[in-house]
Amino acid sequence: MTLDELKFSGDGLIPVSIVDAQSGALLTLAYANREAIEKTIATGATHLWSRSRGRLWRKGEESGNTQRVLEILADCDGDALEYRVIAAGPACHTGAETCFHRPIFSTPEAEASGAFVRALAHLLQTIESRKGADPAQSYVARLLGGGVDRIGKKIGEEATELVIAAKNAERKEVVWEAADLMFHTLVLLANEGISLDEVGAEFKRRAH
Repeated sequence: MTLDELKFSGDGLIPVSIVDAQSGALLTLAYANREAIEKTIATGATHLWSRSRGRLWRKGEESGNTQRVLEILADCDGDALEYRVIAAGPACHTGAETCFHRPIFSTPEAEASGAFVRALAHLLQTIESRKGADPAQSYVARLLGGGVDRIGKKIGEEATELVIAAKNAERKEVVWEAADLMFHTLVLLANEGISLDEVGAEFKRRAH
C-alpha cells in the first residue's frame, strides 16, 4: 500500500497505534498527517501530529524517550496505521512504559495473560543493563565475566534439574527450573551478542 492509498480524515489525520516490536505491547494511540508519516519513513524516528499543540512533533524531542520505527503497517481499510517500534525509554509522559496503564475492567485471567512476554522484555533489559556492572554486586555480571564456560555450566545444571523436576511430576518445581534455564539461556545469548529476533527468525524458518 502507498501513502496515496491511505484514507485520511477530513482534518488530514489518521490514527496511529504505536506497538513495541519486541513485546507486542500497545504503547500509545496517536495521530499523524501525511508529513508526519513521510518524516517517520525518512528518519526512522516516530513523528506524529499533536492535536493539542497543532503541530508536527518527534517522539522524544523533549523527554529524550525516542522510538526507532521498524515497520509501518496499514489496516485492511487503509484508515489506520501501526508503527512497530523499538522504544528507548517510557512511551507515556507519566513515565509509564505504556500509556495504557489505568484499568477500568479486568478479569482474573488478565494478570496472567501476556505475563511471559512482558517479563521477558523486562528481563532482557535488565541483562543488558548489567553488562559492565560490578560482579560483586550483580549475579548477571559475574556470569558474563565467566564467559561461556561459567554460563554453559549453569545451563547444564538447570537443564538437568528441569528434567528431574518433570520426572518427579513436581509442577511448581518444573516452572521454577524452566525459568532458571530460560534465564541462563538469555544470559548466554547476551554474552554471544545474539538477539531473540535471530532465534525467532530460525523458529519461523523451521515452521515453513
